Amino acid sequence: MTRLLITGGATGFGKAMALCWAKHHQNNNTPLHICIADIHKERGQETVNELKALGAEALFSECDITKIGQIKSTQALLMREWQGVDIVINNAGVATGGSLKSESLEQWQWVFNINLFGMVQVSQVFVDVFREQGHGYFINVASQAGVTPVPLMGSYNAVKAAVVSFSETMKLELASDNIDISVVCPSFFKTHLNESMKTSEPIMKESVNRLFAKAEMTAEEVAHSVYQQAQDKRFLILTHKQGKLAYLMKKFLPFNTYLNRVIASTAKMVSRAKQASNQPPNLTPKKAEQ
Repeated sequence: MTRLLITGGATGFGKAMALCWAKHHQNNNTPLHICIADIHKERGQETVNELKALGAEALFSECDITKIGQIKSTQALLMREWQGVDIVINNAGVATGGSLKSESLEQWQWVFNINLFGMVQVSQVFVDVFREQGHGYFINVASQAGVTPVPLMGSYNAVKAAVVSFSETMKLELASDNIDISVVCPSFFKTHLNESMKTSEPIMKESVNRLFAKAEMTAEEVAHSVYQQAQDKRFLILTHKQGKLAYLMKKFLPFNTYLNRVIASTAKMVSRAKQASNQPPNLTPKKAEQ
């Protein structure tokens, strides 16, 4: 039997992962319990019904991960119903975008409060369950932006990089407790993340929507990639071919060479953002200093 909690599991990538786990367990006849923890009660119940149709035992817990009381209520529900949990997927999150000057401190605080501090709170509550039962597995959802950042998404890049670093710290700290950690870094794919995106620059909405439309993978395909790699409890889970290539380029190329390639490839985006902000555009990319 596997007992699984997914935060932000009512829609988008969280829902895709829930359905992916249920379909795989349906094929191998292994009992599966899934809890969808989300702020969207109606959508969450719809997802629960879909999971039950696939043979999973599923339930919904209304949970805002910025509110410690609701996280503890979710923990109490799972202890009462299942006497524990085996996997916690820290998926709940939001998106932000904008240039250095356009992103307010309030926007930075908003995305960090949900994407990082919310994840920390969930992890702090459920690590006690894992330690008591002698095992557990956290799967933290970051982003390709956390390992290979792009311009005009400073707060989002930074918070996802923080999730990667936090996950690495958890891996080092919890290994002796028989608690595994993975951090998932997908690139763009079709999901509802753009619905919650905060930005004061219309160019960012346009750019992100264009990237979603051109995405090489669906949410279901990304979820399948995560499921497969999670079976080996791989720490860094990269899901996109182009994302893996970008990560390897950053890792193995001389750093200034890597930076200059990214600067050249994103010059048009930066120029358009400057024009939209009524700033004089610099059409010639400045190379990183050698």
